[in-house]
This record gives sequence, C-alpha cells and structure tokens, in this order.
Amino acid sequence: MDILTTMYLISLYYIVLILWKWASKRRNSSCYMIRYECFKAPEDRRLDTGKSAAIVLRNNKLGIDEYRYLLKTMINSGVGDAAYCPKNVIEGRENSATVHDGTFEMDEVMFDTLDKLFDNTGVSPREIDILVVNVSLLATVPSLTSRIVNRYKMRDDVKTYNISGMGCSATIIAIDLIRQLFKIHKKAYAVLVSSESMGPGWYCGKDRSFMLSNILFRIGGCSMLFTNKPSLRHRALIKLKCLVRTHLGASDEAYKCCYQMEDEGGCLGFRLTKYLTKAAAQSFTQNLKQLVPRVLPITELLRYFILSRSWNKLGKYKLDDVGTGLNFKSGIQHFCIHPGGRAVVDGVSKGLRLSDYDVEPTRMTLHRWGNTSAAGFWYVLGYMEAKKRLKQGDKILMVSFGAGFKCNNCLWEVMTDMKDQNVWEDCIDDYPPKALANPFEKRYGWINDEILSFVRFTNEEFRACMSNS
Repeated sequence: MDILTTMYLISLYYIVLILWKWASKRRNSSCYMIRYECFKAPEDRRLDTGKSAAIVLRNNKLGIDEYRYLLKTMINSGVGDAAYCPKNVIEGRENSATVHDGTFEMDEVMFDTLDKLFDNTGVSPREIDILVVNVSLLATVPSLTSRIVNRYKMRDDVKTYNISGMGCSATIIAIDLIRQLFKIHKKAYAVLVSSESMGPGWYCGKDRSFMLSNILFRIGGCSMLFTNKPSLRHRALIKLKCLVRTHLGASDEAYKCCYQMEDEGGCLGFRLTKYLTKAAAQSFTQNLKQLVPRVLPITELLRYFILSRSWNKLGKYKLDDVGTGLNFKSGIQHFCIHPGGRAVVDGVSKGLRLSDYDVEPTRMTLHRWGNTSAAGFWYVLGYMEAKKRLKQGDKILMVSFGAGFKCNNCLWEVMTDMKDQNVWEDCIDDYPPKALANPFEKRYGWINDEILSFVRFTNEEFRACMSNS
C-alpha cells in the first residue's frame, strides 16, 4: 500500500509540475500592448486641393484625359484634403528625391513617436529588449533600427529586426515576430515602429495603374510598446488573442497585383492592378477558414462549417461575398479594417455584414489621414479610443491586406476602458461629418464638362485653367 501511495504521489507531482510549466509558459508568452503613439506631420505638409493641383500641374506628361481620371479617382478614393504629403513633394522635388529625403522622412516619424512613447510610458530606451521596424520601400545602410539604437543609446544586446517589402499588412507580420520572440525572451519589452517611405517613390509618370498610389498614400507612422511581463498586465491597453497569416505569392496574378517597378517611360512607381480586389477576396476567404474557429462562439461554428464548404466553389472571388451568412458580431465588438481605399473597405464591410457604425472608424481614418500603409490600423484604433468605444473585455478584429499578396488578421482583447484622444485630439469632434463631400469635386468638377471635349486646348492652356481654379 505504501508503494502504491508513493507512486500515486509521484505521478500526481509530475502532473502538477507539467501543468504548472504549461500555465507558466502561456502566461509568459502573452503579448500585451502598453501604449501606442501615432505621428502627425507639421501643418505645412497638409495636402489640400491647391497643393494637390500644383503637384499634378508640375507633371508635364499629363493632359485632360489624365486630369479627368485623377479627379474621378480622387473623388471615389475616400481620401479628403487634410492628410499629409512628404516634404520633398511639397517642395516640388518629387522628380529628384535623394536618400536624405527618405531618411529625413523616416527620422521625423520614428523619433517623434518614440520620444512620446518613452516619455508617456516612463520606460527607458535602455530597457528595450527587442526592436522591430517595418518600412517597405526604404532600405538604408546602416538600417533604420540602427538609427534608432544610435539615437537612443540602447543596450548592446538589444535584438533588432528590420522588415521591408511587406506592404500594408507589415504591422501584423511584425507583431507576429514579436509574439514568437516573446516565447524565447521572458519578461521582455519590445518596441515596434511601423511606417512607410513615400517621398522617394512618388510617381511622376502618366500610367493610370501607377497614379492610384499617389492618390491613396499619405505619410504617417506609429510606435508601439509591447511586453510579456505578467506584472504589467494591469498597464496593458490590449492583449493579442490570436493571429492568422495567409500568403498567395504562388499565384502570379496575386503576386503582381501590387508591384513596385518602372513604367514604360522609366518612371519609378507602385503599380496597382484590377486583380487586387480579387486577390483580397481570395486571401481573405482562405484566412477566415483558419480565423473563424478561433474567434466566434460555438453557436456560430456549426453554421460556419456548413457555409464554408460553399464559399467560392466556382473560384469567382468577390469581397462582397466573403464571410456571407456568418454573424461576426456574435464574438467581435469592433472591426479595424485597414484604410487602404474605399473599394476594399466597402467590400469587406459588405462581406462581414457590418453597419455604417462598425466601419465608421476606418472610413473616417481614410478621409482624415489617407492610406498610411502599415500604420493605418493604429489611426483607426485611435479613432475608436477617442470616441470612447473601447471597453474592457471587448474584442477587436484587425483585417489587413498587403503586397505579395497577403491577408493578415488578428484579434485583440481590450484590457481596460480606453479613452485617450491621442492623435485625433484636435479634430475628433468634427467626425463623422454630416456629409463626406469631396473638396476636389467642388473645385475641379468643371473638368468633366462635356463641352470641353469640343474645345482644343494645349496642355499649357489647360494647366493655366487649372491653376486659376
């Protein structure tokens, strides 16, 4: 009997030890966000209708057909006239950007947001264990992470990672990297800086598939502080619950729908093709097949298993149809869709059956800040927080798409009632406006007058008319 009792106690001890180690591992591998700081550019960088017209008119390759296309696309883009433009473009040097223009733009974003992050959290730069920077279109030597380490005199054992080429979904890729590193580095601090270099890549040609990037993309960025320290759980704003990544790079059409290259005239730019929305729908569909079982309650899972079998059996992928039939609001209170452009935002909202209230933060972010690439999420989150929508226990779904082609989504849990007005402080009361009237249509709508089709203008004469509008 004594032997059996001893064996029983030993077995029980090992079971308890294994469970304790498992629980401890899960506890230490948690990913908490302590704070985030979004970038707001100086007011002299604001790209209003007058400055936009001046930039367009400097391009001697354009004529009335291109002006009409630009006006139509700008009106339909969802971007207003309060977002910000790179300094070299505002100064008229978009044709002759230098390496300094790129690093100046990044230094301004990185150092402004990091200064605020360290000041507002009380965490010293020398306490940082992991540093990640994601900027897709600028690779410098030394790296951008090295510029930060040098500026803030960080420790010589800080682990640095520089992510490039990942597009608008790079933030979630970077967070995934941090999540994995937290499994190795216990009780650590991680800083993530997410931005994009717009100035050196401004398109100066006349190919319409390249022009769209000039209309949508604006400067912005965000710095974030993460930790896996259980003792700092009470300071956390949000906690990562799950993250799913999908990559369609094996498909040639998906791979080439967002592509940095030169046009036929040798002008460098970012080409966006009509296949983009189909690639987004296809990748989103594949992503949801992994994500849905992790984020929706049991009551919705049976419906999911029935409906998912019929999703896009014919291969006709449409964003409006993705997720059809499921009630995503049964397990998620807030939807943070990347503000990449109106077409994708509207498609995702229809597929997920979201209301205007649900999509308001994304639409208002697109209108106020434009597409700030991978940093766009945090302006959307900032809007939700400034409107005091985020309550403890709420779930936030982030949906992103990026070149490659990728769909990366993640779910967060709100850890405390969030109410900081952050980067929206000076304008949150103006949103949402009663009507999102586009100022470009009001000022330059005359370009679409049919009578102009019967009048012969030289490009110089037409640019003179535009200048006087």
